[in-house]
Parts: sequence; C-alpha cells; structure tokens
Amino acid sequence: MESKEGRKKEILIVDDEPSILKLLNFILSAEYTLIIKTSGIEAIAWLEEGNDPDLIISDLMMPYFDGSSMIRNLKISGFYRNTPVILLSGAEDLEEKVKEMPFKIDRFIEKPFNPNTLKSHITELLA
Repeated sequence: MESKEGRKKEILIVDDEPSILKLLNFILSAEYTLIIKTSGIEAIAWLEEGNDPDLIISDLMMPYFDGSSMIRNLKISGFYRNTPVILLSGAEDLEEKVKEMPFKIDRFIEKPFNPNTLKSHITELLA
C-alpha cells in the first residue's frame, strides 16, 4: 500500500520472537516498508531519531521494556498520539489487559494469528 507521496507505508514492528518477525516480514514486506526492532528500547530509540511510522505493531510481553510501557510512553509524548497501534500477544486474557490500559489500542490480536486478519486490520487502519 502506498501513501499519497507514492512511497510504501511504513510499519514499525516490535517483537522479540524471531519466528513472529520472520512471519510478519514474509506476509507484509511486499506491500509495506518494515522497520523491525526486537525491544521497546530499540523502538523508542529509533522513534527519537525523528522517524514517524504510519503504523506500529507491537508484542505485549518483551523483556526490559514491554509493549505496554513503550506504547504508553509514545501516547503520553503526544508525537505518536494518532499513530495506529496493533498489539499482538499470546497473553491470557488479552482483551481484559487491553481494557485496563490507560491509552488507546486500535486493534489487538492474539497469537497465533491469521495473517489475513492482520492484513485486513492494517488496511483498515491505514485507509
């Protein structure tokens, strides 16, 4: 999917599981420019360099700086308040965890996930 400027839309993917990163790269790289980070710390550092992705896909449970902490910091900063976020997680009671978060998550998807469902959510959020 291309933006109005004619470039591929950019998706920041934050996950510490190599198998998930390979899967996401396989199903999304033809349509989107993917920036892959393996921790919330790496993702925040990349964003602080002035990068502005069109969408963020993040795992919830990661070591050191989890997805919830990373997204909270992004939403509080104001710069990424309107950047759509898809949360991927294998956590039990994911829907309850999302409801308890003090910030907006645009979509949440439980692992393992259907690639077509993920692509559909991405298309909707980037429209």
